Amino acid sequence: MLDNLPRGTIFIEDIEIGMTRGLQKLITDHDIALFAEVSTDRNPVHLDDAYAQETIFEGRIAHGMLTAALISAVIGEQLPGHGAVYLGQSLRFMAPVRPGDVVRAEVKVLAIDHARRRVTLETLCFVGDTVVLKGEALVLAPSHKFD
Repeated sequence: MLDNLPRGTIFIEDIEIGMTRGLQKLITDHDIALFAEVSTDRNPVHLDDAYAQETIFEGRIAHGMLTAALISAVIGEQLPGHGAVYLGQSLRFMAPVRPGDVVRAEVKVLAIDHARRRVTLETLCFVGDTVVLKGEALVLAPSHKFD
């Protein structure tokens, strides 16, 4: 990871609208191979140069869910961080991520329901200035009162 933000927990009592966190990661051939192994998604568009060259992508691409997993890392490590529970996620894949790309994953607080400990987050991934993934997450945030 290429970020330098602290790991840990931001409790719901300390979360504010507009708060953001993020990280960057270089996507390598090794990452793609490992994700294929763990997920059992061995679609050749991810693993076979010759096959992928003949697709609309004209080359290999990373799994979309590998990119989405970086959002999970931000939520689970930074905002809200340790103790957060993922309740839902919408995703739209906007552009491919290729081996060698640096992906920047960001979350931003859109809404807070203190009574239910729910936080709605805008979720984005970029390669350079290009949005490659966008969506929205709903998470249960840890609380000083209950955790």
